[in-house]
Amino acid sequence: MIRVLLVDDHEMVRIGLSAYLESQKDIEIVGEASDGEKGIRLAIEKKPDVILMDLVMDGVDGVEATREICKALTDPKIIILTSFIDDDKVYPVIEAGALSYLLKTSKASEIADAIRAAMKGESVLEAKVTGKVLSKMRHSEQPKPHESLTSREFEILRLIADGKSNQEIADELFIAVKTVKTHITNILSKLGVDDRTQAAIYAHRNKLVR
Repeated sequence: MIRVLLVDDHEMVRIGLSAYLESQKDIEIVGEASDGEKGIRLAIEKKPDVILMDLVMDGVDGVEATREICKALTDPKIIILTSFIDDDKVYPVIEAGALSYLLKTSKASEIADAIRAAMKGESVLEAKVTGKVLSKMRHSEQPKPHESLTSREFEILRLIADGKSNQEIADELFIAVKTVKTHITNILSKLGVDDRTQAAIYAHRNKLVR
């Protein structure tokens, strides 16, 4: 039997889910909580196989409850079941350790299947959530402009950010002013900025200055 804990602040949701899931031969409800704080306590006490977690609740919400349960238990399988799909809800709870993310518009059979999938360590994500997560991953994987700079260009960028002139940079690095100018041209091109002032601002914003 798959032991399931329900955490939701709507009594009718808990009643409906409990009735359907209890009708499944391989699922049993081992506890119900009406808020995140009680959910954390029951999760630690009951150690369920799977937790169905609401996201927006008074007091301790689903994100915090998920985070605390993941700290307290080894590899808890938490399925978020919510009406919300906003970025400020999706990313924090996935980062907190939730395995799956479903909407309350999901069919009861889909929720039961997600519970079974969770037991295998498999994630089930609402289609829109999958799109959001993939989009964020693709965005985060994009290299930053300064990552294409050579070590010498990094040195010169930092000196530009320190307010050094071309002559001062040349003197400090023991290279010709002409060479400094060539490096600066390459730096501006790689960073996609127009002048050394913008390059200096870029360096400070990205904490590249020593």
